[in-house]
Amino acid sequence: MLEFTWKIFCETGNIDTYLLLKEMQTPNDEECDSLADVEEATRLT
Repeated sequence: MLEFTWKIFCETGNIDTYLLLKEMQTPNDEECDSLADVEEATRLT
């Protein structure tokens, strides 16, 4: 998905596409928390 977004940015030069790419590359705190919750639940079972 990142490669597709980068390709679109290169072809269009659209800054919104670039910002979307950067947002996708940066881990979200909520995503990290939910991943940690899943890992912890897996260990407990």
